[in-house]
Amino acid sequence: MQTYIGTIRTTGKGLGFVRVEDERFDGDLFIEQGELQTALPGDTVEVIPHPKKKGEENQTAEVVRVVERARTQFVGRVERQDGFAFVIPDNTKIYTDFLVVKEDAKDLVDGQKVLVELFKWTNQEKDPLVKIVEVLGTKGDHEVEIRSILLERGIDTHFPPDVVREAEAIHADWYANTDEHIAKGIAAGRRDFRDTLTITIDPASAKDFDDAISLKKTDDDKYELAVHIADVSYYVRPGTKIDAEAAERGFSTYLVDRTIPMLPHQLSTDICSLNPNVDRFAFSCVFTIDASGKVYSSDFTRSVIHSDRRFTYEDAQDSIDNDGDYAEELRFLNELAKVLRRKRFKKGAVDFDTDEFYFELDDKGYPIAIHKKERLDTHKLVEEFMLLANKAAARFTDDSIPFVYRVHDVPDPEKLEQLKQYLSALKIPFDVDVANVTPKDLKRLFAAIEGTATESLIKTAAIRSMAKAVYSTGNIGHFGLGFQHYTHFTSPIRRYADLIVHRIIGATIAGTTLSKEENALYDKMMASLTEKEITIAQAERESISYKQTEYMQGKIGEVLQGVITGVTKWGLYVQDQETGAEGLLPVRVLADDYYELDEKRYRLLGQRSGKTYTLGDAITVKVATVDVERRQMDFTIPAN
Repeated sequence: MQTYIGTIRTTGKGLGFVRVEDERFDGDLFIEQGELQTALPGDTVEVIPHPKKKGEENQTAEVVRVVERARTQFVGRVERQDGFAFVIPDNTKIYTDFLVVKEDAKDLVDGQKVLVELFKWTNQEKDPLVKIVEVLGTKGDHEVEIRSILLERGIDTHFPPDVVREAEAIHADWYANTDEHIAKGIAAGRRDFRDTLTITIDPASAKDFDDAISLKKTDDDKYELAVHIADVSYYVRPGTKIDAEAAERGFSTYLVDRTIPMLPHQLSTDICSLNPNVDRFAFSCVFTIDASGKVYSSDFTRSVIHSDRRFTYEDAQDSIDNDGDYAEELRFLNELAKVLRRKRFKKGAVDFDTDEFYFELDDKGYPIAIHKKERLDTHKLVEEFMLLANKAAARFTDDSIPFVYRVHDVPDPEKLEQLKQYLSALKIPFDVDVANVTPKDLKRLFAAIEGTATESLIKTAAIRSMAKAVYSTGNIGHFGLGFQHYTHFTSPIRRYADLIVHRIIGATIAGTTLSKEENALYDKMMASLTEKEITIAQAERESISYKQTEYMQGKIGEVLQGVITGVTKWGLYVQDQETGAEGLLPVRVLADDYYELDEKRYRLLGQRSGKTYTLGDAITVKVATVDVERRQMDFTIPAN
C-alpha cells in the first residue's frame, strides 16, 4: 500500500492531521488519536491513507512509524500518584502525560515545574518514559514560568562557552584597534558620515540599536537621507561559531520582562549597536530625495557613523512638539515620513496596526499595571524610513542573483469568504470578489471602521484571514504592503535573515558573488527561519498571556468593560478593553433565558426573550475566576 511522509501539525485531545508534501497527494491526511503511534506535534512520520468512504469529508490515515522526532525535551508540571511521578505537559497539544523513570522520581514533589527528556516510548498504549533534565522550581514563580515558556519552545537563554569566547575576542579586538579598523575601512571604501547629523529613535527600554537616520541638505530642493543599519556582517562571518549560533537562533526573543538576544551582548548591545557618541560601522542606504517624497536615487554603501543623539519615541515627539533638540530636522523628517506614508497608502498598502499593550512590573516581576501603547508620529516616522530602505534593498540586485525576500501571498478565497460572513454579522459591508481581492479593498474596509469600538477586533479577524508573511528566495511580492519587491534589511542584530541580505548586497557591491554552497544553504534556511519566527512569536504571546492572567488574578470580583470577540455554543469570549485580556463568559451564567448559538450571525439568541449577544457588542462583565496556569479567565454578569 502507498505510504507518504509528512509532518504532524497538531494533535491535542481529538483529531490531528499530517501535512503531506508529495506530488502524488494533494492535501492533508487526518489521523485519529488512536492512530498516531507515539507521534507528537512536529514529528516527521510515515503514514498510510485509509480507503476514502463515500461522503467522508476528510481523508483519514494512520501513522506507520515516526521517522524523526521534532523534539525530545518538554516542560511540564509534576503530579505524584500511588508512588509514581507523572509530568503533565505545558503544551496542551500533547495528548499524553509522561511517566518519570524511577531513579529520577524519588525526590520530586507535586507542583514542581521540570524539563524532561523523552527516554523510551514504543507503545502508544503505555505512558512514555522520561528522564529529568532539570527541576525548574515551583509553578507560579515568575522566573520558573518565564523559563518554562522559553524551554518549552527550545529557546536557549545562554550562549555556549565557545560562542561567548569568540564574541569576547571580537569585542576586545575592536576596542584595542578601533582607529585601525576605521582607517582600513575608509581606505577600503567605507563612506564617512561622522560629520553628518545622525540620530537614533527607539523604545525607552531598547538595549540594542539596529538603525539610525541622518539628514543633509544637498541643494535648494534636495536632501541626502541615509538609513544606517548596524554592520553586523563585519563582525559575524560565515563559518564561525558565532554565526552558526545566530543561524540556529534565527531571531532575538522579546518577552514582557527580558530580551533573549540572537547575538551575545558583547555584540548586540555594544560594538554592533549604533550607540550614541561613539563611532560605529554601518551598512547605509543613501537616498537623494525632496520634500515631496520623490526619490531621485538610492544606493548602498558600507559606512562609519557617529550617532549624535539617542532619542526615545517620546523624546523625539516632545522635540517635535516643543522645540526640543534637533526640532527642525525632526519636523522635516516627520513631514517627509507623512508624505511617504500617504503615497504608500494611495498605492494600496494596508494599515494592519492593532492595539498593543505593555506591562509595568514590580521588582519581583509581578505585573502592577497594563497600559495600551500610544502610537506616536515618531513611531510612524521610523517605520516609514525602514520600509523605504527595505524596499530599496530588495530591488538592489537583479533577478539573476539569488536573494532573500520577505513575501506575503494573496489571501485565501475561502478564508476571505469566512471574513465576509463575519463582517456581515457585524453589519459591515465587504462586497469584494474573494478570488481577486486587492489591498485597496482591505484599505476601504479599515477606513470604514476607523475609530469604532470594533476596529481592533475586525483588523485582527482580517489579519487571521491573510496569508502569513514568510522568508523566501523566490519573489511573489508583499500583498499587505503593496510592494512588488520587499525584504528585511534593517534589523541584523535581531534577525538572521537581515544578516544574509547584508552579505548578498555586500558581495554585489564588492563585485563578487556568494558561493553555490552559500546560495544552497540560504535557500534551505528560509523555511527554517519562518518556522523559528512562528515559534518565537508563540513564546512572546505566551509571556503576554501569562502576565495578563497573573494581573487579572488581582481583579477577581471587579467589573470590566469589554467587547465580544468570539461566539460559541458554550459561551462568549470577551476582551477587556483596558488590558486586552480575554476571558470566557460561559453560557451557563446567562440565567435570564435559554440561549442558543446562531452560527451564521455570530450571536447567542435568547429563545424566550429574543435577546442577543452578538460579535462586536460592548458588554459589562465581572471577573469570576482566573487560572494562571492555564492562562484562562472566566467572567460572569454583574448583578444590577
